[in-house]
This record gives sequence, structure tokens and C-alpha cells, in this order.
Amino acid sequence: MKKFSNGEINVKIAESIRDEDVFIIQTGSSDVNDNLMELLILASACKGASARRVTAVIPCFPYARMDKKDKSRAPITAKLVANMLTVAGCDHVITMDLHASQIQGFFDIPVDNLYSEPLMISYIKQNIEGWRNGIIVSPDAGGTKRWVPERVSPVWAEGSRSV
Repeated sequence: MKKFSNGEINVKIAESIRDEDVFIIQTGSSDVNDNLMELLILASACKGASARRVTAVIPCFPYARMDKKDKSRAPITAKLVANMLTVAGCDHVITMDLHASQIQGFFDIPVDNLYSEPLMISYIKQNIEGWRNGIIVSPDAGGTKRWVPERVSPVWAEGSRSV
């Protein structure tokens, strides 16, 4: 993969992937638009090269926070991303900790939304002394909705993003 001087992405698949299952791992963080375009172009190239199945592994789903209309004439960009992935040739998406589980319904292909909470709870219990007296802070109210008291006993607190 390389970029032209104007920033366009050029992809060439270097070996045969005919009738192969292809996994494309792409983060949705940092340069989200460039990363998303790379993923879309790679998926399209793999389908064009006759891959049997293309799975997009996207740990941080781009535009996940834009999952509903918060005012009139506002786009539901998470739905647009879901449509673009499907049109580009993705047959399956694996992601983590979607902002809202309703995003899975935006897809016409299978989506696996993996949760980091069990791994994080296990790490905290094994590595943080005095974890039972701890406080877990969430940046917004959505995070506090995911709290399941039976899994971990620290108190959840909602943080504020205002400075």
C-alpha cells in the first residue's frame, strides 16, 4: 500500500488470495478518515482478487458515536460506515465495545461486538491491590449503563468532560 502525492491510497495485492478467507485489521482511531478509506479500498481489492470471504477487524469502530439523530438534518454516520463496509466487500465485521449495540443492526452482514470488560475486570482483580475499595470512572452516562455490580464491586462514577 502506498499513497500518491495527492494523498490517494494505492493498493496492490502482492500474492494470490483467490478463494481464501482474508482478515483486514484496521483501527478506527487517530487518522480515522484515512484509516477508514484504507480499509474500504483493501476490502474492495480483496474482493476483486476473488477472496472467498473478507472480515474487517476494527477494534475502534469509526463514527460509532454518531449512531442516532440528535437534531434534525443530522446524519447517522455509523450507519453510513456500515453501508460502506458492506458495499466495499466485507462479509463480516469484528469490533470491540461499540458505543451502542444498536449499531449492529445497521449492518446486513454478521457483526461480532467483543467486550473488553471481562478482561479488564480480571486484570484489575489480579494486579491491583485493594481493588475492592476502588472507584471506576466513566467519561459519560453510557459507560455507567454497562456496569454489572455482580461482576465487580467498586463504585462507578460518571466523569465530566467539561474543563
